[in-house]
Amino acid sequence: MSLTAGIVGLPNVGKSTLFNAITKSQVEAANYPFATIQPNVGIVEVPDHRVDRLCELFHPKKTIYTTFEFTDIAGLVKGASKGEGLGNQFLSNIRLTDAICHVVRCFDDNNITHVEDSIDPIRDIEIINLELIFADLQTIENRRSKIERKAKTNKDKESLAELALLDRLQPWLEQEKPARLLDLNEDEKALVKSYNLLTAKPVIYVANLDEEGVMDPDSVDYYNRVKEFAIQDQSQVIALCAKMEEELSGLEKEEKDAFLEELGVPYSGLDLLIKSAYSVLNLCTFLTAGEDECRAWTFKKGMKAPDCAGVIHTDFKRGFIRAEVYRFEDIDQLETEAAIKEAGRLRLEGKDYVVQDGDIMHFRFNV
Repeated sequence: MSLTAGIVGLPNVGKSTLFNAITKSQVEAANYPFATIQPNVGIVEVPDHRVDRLCELFHPKKTIYTTFEFTDIAGLVKGASKGEGLGNQFLSNIRLTDAICHVVRCFDDNNITHVEDSIDPIRDIEIINLELIFADLQTIENRRSKIERKAKTNKDKESLAELALLDRLQPWLEQEKPARLLDLNEDEKALVKSYNLLTAKPVIYVANLDEEGVMDPDSVDYYNRVKEFAIQDQSQVIALCAKMEEELSGLEKEEKDAFLEELGVPYSGLDLLIKSAYSVLNLCTFLTAGEDECRAWTFKKGMKAPDCAGVIHTDFKRGFIRAEVYRFEDIDQLETEAAIKEAGRLRLEGKDYVVQDGDIMHFRFNV
């Protein structure tokens, strides 16, 4: 299940530095606008303590975590929807992503230029959000030109319903509100998804602080303003220091863990960002465990057992019989599958079982 989040923001807010940290790669992070022109793509592991624990118990030959794809997209400037800066290229790159990580500069540094010549995180957020709204309005207008005549001439039920949706979407966007906040029924959501609107994508605001500020984000006015904005936007916010995260990414796991322990935090800012990106898309994890392999698998919340079996292999779904299921908490506590069976915690589930995050599964199938 390939899913991706695009890292966006104004030029020189720390996007490429963050991307370097996420992927442990060295894309250019120069101190001038548009240092990133072609989008850089990196695949990262989703941190999961459950996989680590399963490895302790099963000592597998192979360990595989779930992964998530991040795309570093060129910096946006005011007027992008009209072709300013990298314009349409930037917007088309965002369309290919499932979620948006919006990096916002929340620190002062006279040595790092800002395209707007001052630090104002809310202004920066609104510049980008407005360009995305302008692009979506263009999409709506283009769709209206195709559907309006058909709806009025043929009185086609589906076309009339779509026109009614467009009539709601357009004024909503014109009020500078993102499409994701408009209350829609399931049919309308499916239609909006087909439009691939930029403002319909879930957003995580990434407040990029300096090393001092990230130790106590709530004491930083810039961060508090971003947090308040994110609450109103019904979005998540992550506080991190991209420069520090880039330095952390160069350490061995033991060194990194020791450093985080010294700081008194269980996870790095990047770990939190990766988990947040995973969660805003309603993604969950089921696990498989054994001597050959311990592995985490990504699935969409609400998927049933046969569909999750198909995540492993299409034959598993096609020939699904049933699934043997137990919870991670059970193996964590009892430590062996034999003990789980003795305790009566191993379940047999059929085709209608809705898989839960943290289920450990073994699929029985016949093709």
